[in-house]
Amino acid sequence: MAGPNDAVDWRRDLGGGVSVAVVQAGTFRSDAGALFGPVPRILWDRWAVGEIDAENRLLQALNCLLIETPAGRVLVETGIGDRLDDKARTMRGYEGPWIVPALQDAGFDPASVDVVAMSHLHFDHAGGLLAADGSRVFPGAVIVAQRAEWEIALGDNPRLVASYVQPELQLVRDWGAEGWAEGEREVLPGVSVVPTGGHSAGHQAIVVRAPGVAPLAFFGDLAMRPWSANPRWITAFDDFPLDSVVVKGSLFAQAADEGWTIVLSHEKDHPVGRLVRDRDRFRYEGE
Repeated sequence: MAGPNDAVDWRRDLGGGVSVAVVQAGTFRSDAGALFGPVPRILWDRWAVGEIDAENRLLQALNCLLIETPAGRVLVETGIGDRLDDKARTMRGYEGPWIVPALQDAGFDPASVDVVAMSHLHFDHAGGLLAADGSRVFPGAVIVAQRAEWEIALGDNPRLVASYVQPELQLVRDWGAEGWAEGEREVLPGVSVVPTGGHSAGHQAIVVRAPGVAPLAFFGDLAMRPWSANPRWITAFDDFPLDSVVVKGSLFAQAADEGWTIVLSHEKDHPVGRLVRDRDRFRYEGE
């Protein structure tokens, strides 16, 4: 199998044959007001300095996590992919390599991935499952997302399905059904998916555990950017915002108290760090 090289955006050996690497599959832009949801601009404006564009959008990285274990490889997230038309690319400000060239540039062969674990199925996380010609990008992999996430994504509630690209998900529905999870599940030894809800009905975290070190966690879109460390700062994209506040408080407390390493889903410059307690909330400290 191909191995990692210096092109990875971040890499660490956890020991016991387990290593992790962050691979960024391009960037896109999201409306700043929607990202901060109910938070007043007077509070979030400092986070946008130097990043916000003329259309009031912030730059979002598409962070994917490649986990190598003695039992196989797990890829967390696939980014937006390569099946957008020019109009959609422009509207979303999508730039950079999609997941296939991003993995190849970093020294990984997409065909060597055994499991693709999706935090959820929104367009910017599940878009890279198929190539432009409709073929499977990860032909030997099992897709692991919560069954509840598939049911919502392919449902008919206009508010809940707004962030999903249903025609694309229909193309991989049977593939996804082969590996759906119903609750917490160890997908390979030391790598587990943990349901969280909040951002979407079937949203899940991915937690990596290796002997003798604190866990590493990908909290999906519950922890997009450094400001997400405040459990009360939620996005307008959260379908179940009160659930987000509660689960973030619980997960972040455990991560802070136990010294977990955290990978943010959309942070470009400092995607890996830790959460620390800060009065009645938390603060993200990037590496």
